[in-house]
Amino acid sequence: MEFLVSQVLSGISLGGQYALIAIGYTMVYGILRLINFAHGDVFMVAGLFMIYLSASLPIYLSIPLAIIMTVLLGFIIERAAYKPLRTAPRMSVMISAIGVSYLLQNLALYATGGQPKTYASIPWISKTIYIFGAPTRIVTVITPILVIVLVVLLSLLINHTKIGIAMRAVAKDFETSKLMGVKINNVISITFIIGSFLAAVGSLLYFTNYPTVVPMSGAMPGLKAFVAAVFGGIGSVPGAVIGAFIIGICETLIKGTDYSVFSDAFTFALLIVILVVKPTGIFGEKATDKV
Repeated sequence: MEFLVSQVLSGISLGGQYALIAIGYTMVYGILRLINFAHGDVFMVAGLFMIYLSASLPIYLSIPLAIIMTVLLGFIIERAAYKPLRTAPRMSVMISAIGVSYLLQNLALYATGGQPKTYASIPWISKTIYIFGAPTRIVTVITPILVIVLVVLLSLLINHTKIGIAMRAVAKDFETSKLMGVKINNVISITFIIGSFLAAVGSLLYFTNYPTVVPMSGAMPGLKAFVAAVFGGIGSVPGAVIGAFIIGICETLIKGTDYSVFSDAFTFALLIVILVVKPTGIFGEKATDKV
């Protein structure tokens, strides 16, 4: 029983961390119809920022600085790699996104020398506690709570603020929004800033449980978060969150069995099933093109 409780708690925590990355994917896609392949690497770079900052600064300064630097990185990526291609074919933008991904990985490789870096221990969330007799870290408990709070705040932003209305308008009809005077570039930049902020928070939680950072650390979590976004219905924030929690729980439960070697394969097998059975995902809507 204790083992099952521990596995479920770990799965919920992991799902919450995937959810914070998946929201970035789904928001960018909802507005630009672009899969930001560099998003997982922004998550990885956030981990490296925290490692290098905490080496010379106190934790209470390192955390906000790492988040601010990650947000700034997301903003620079959007302005440098995506904005100049706003009117270019989607294939060009996708190639640019892949290029940014490899650029970040290679910069990380250069900065670390290819050596694994150990993530800083954050005292107030790294402690071990017991729930129903099962040992777990505080981060495991606070992750789903923090995710729910952030999603609620994001929903309030999207539904009850001027910039949120603009984001919904651009997601609904990009060209008409532009003609109606919506500042498209500002809306897109804010979307990337929000996504990068959530990725930075996700990295704090994820690397507290998995404290080794390498240049490829963002690849697998990024892919799984993308699968979660597709599973929930890409473009839907609640769908991305629910999809991430399902994937996190299932992955952790599989790791606790004799078939742990298939834990990663399960995620991608699920993607294939969803694309075959319901390509739009759980909460996705069919797109209709007007003639």
